[in-house]
Amino acid sequence: MTLPPDIAKARFLPHTVHKRDVFSETISGTLEGHPNFPVVLRKLDGVPLYAKPIAWALARREIKGLRAVQGIEGCPALVRVDETGLLRSWTKGTPLQLARPTDPEWYRDAKRLLREMRRAGVTHNDIAKPQNWLMTPEGRAAVIDFQLASKHRRRGKLFRVMAREDLRHLLKQKRAYAPHLLTPTESRMLTQKALPARLWMATGKRLYNLITRRLMNWSDGEGTEDRIERDGPALRTALMDHPDITDVALCTYALPAKGVGLYAFVETSLPVDKLQNLCPDPKPELLQPVKTLPRDTSGALRMDALTLIATNRLDELEELQKQDPELADTLRPIITNRLNLTDRVLRS
Repeated sequence: MTLPPDIAKARFLPHTVHKRDVFSETISGTLEGHPNFPVVLRKLDGVPLYAKPIAWALARREIKGLRAVQGIEGCPALVRVDETGLLRSWTKGTPLQLARPTDPEWYRDAKRLLREMRRAGVTHNDIAKPQNWLMTPEGRAAVIDFQLASKHRRRGKLFRVMAREDLRHLLKQKRAYAPHLLTPTESRMLTQKALPARLWMATGKRLYNLITRRLMNWSDGEGTEDRIERDGPALRTALMDHPDITDVALCTYALPAKGVGLYAFVETSLPVDKLQNLCPDPKPELLQPVKTLPRDTSGALRMDALTLIATNRLDELEELQKQDPELADTLRPIITNRLNLTDRVLRS
């Protein structure tokens, strides 16, 4: 990707906060004077003092990786690094869990991308996640999020093992979305997890879970319970008794480590502090007043859209809004003021 001239000095114009944790805040936007060049800022200047060493260690990995893959089709371009954080180009595309590619061309292009990264001495190390793979509007493969990437000085055994694991993780995506395309060799490779990967699952993964779930507020939704059925009726009754509240929508989302939080969208002009006073115990973890809740043509609440907002699934929201511009107008202020900015979703 060729960067426009003078872009490195242009002022960042934020648009959407995608996620926030103790180590960074991810914000998409544009640059002043370059409205057609979307970018993403990994913002680090607001990180708590105790987390800065780890935050910048992760950022340095991403910076090294992005610099090494500059010019490779399907990789983001590093725009600049300063005290605010690191700025990279925005990659247009649909995450794999939504695109669900079945065209063999996409998988061939994904292998091409991994080969070129390997020639640059880079392993991604985090492409087991389908959200880190994209299908571009042209049907090409792209990868994002180089926070765990490695730039290898030597192509020794460790490099070869990590590169193989990148390929094996691509094959896991192929097995999930196009199993009929797997060759016998690829099927065998999927069963042969490398020794470092097995050791990681047995040891380091536990520490990783402790850091990500306790410190970074990520969650996989383990330990779920039906909060809506248990706490919803009393909460709904208490809120709907107020004359300035016209409707209530309740959703769940994953809490840090384990458990389920209750997210209440309340159609009202009341401020959130007054709403809190109306709520019985146990109160919802998140309470968002909204001017208008989204509804379908029959008047029923669009719980599909509200659930995506509650769980911060912006990629799926974007696809939903493309299909229904009128719905997008209603959702826009709710998305802008959403209260859950973590990047883990609740799985049923």
